[in-house]
Amino acid sequence: MPLSEHEQRLFEQIERSLAEDPKFASAVRATDPRFHARRRVVIAAVLFLAGIALLIYGAFSKVALVGVAGFVVMLGSAALAMQSYRHGQNRDLRAVGGTASRRTRQRRSSLVDRLEERWRRRPEDNR
Repeated sequence: MPLSEHEQRLFEQIERSLAEDPKFASAVRATDPRFHARRRVVIAAVLFLAGIALLIYGAFSKVALVGVAGFVVMLGSAALAMQSYRHGQNRDLRAVGGTASRRTRQRRSSLVDRLEERWRRRPEDNR
């Protein structure tokens, strides 16, 4: 249901006043799951580099256990980065209790879905 002009003006005024409040902006940023996901991706990248360093050190020092540990660290950090990236891409809005949710953007249709829709809308007469 679209907002009336008056409601739209009020909404824009509230939005502007909230955007100008630095304390509110930092509080919202601190609770934004995308912010935390981005931070976990950066941590995973640092861990990945540490894993590479362990792997190289293990190869040069000929201690296989250190090299294997480096590989495990790299694998774990890559998994953490992928999971955090996916979590950061999720744009669901959730209620405070976690009971209600809705998507803020529509799902992109795949190529097969679009082709099926075209097939259903095609003209039925065969000439």
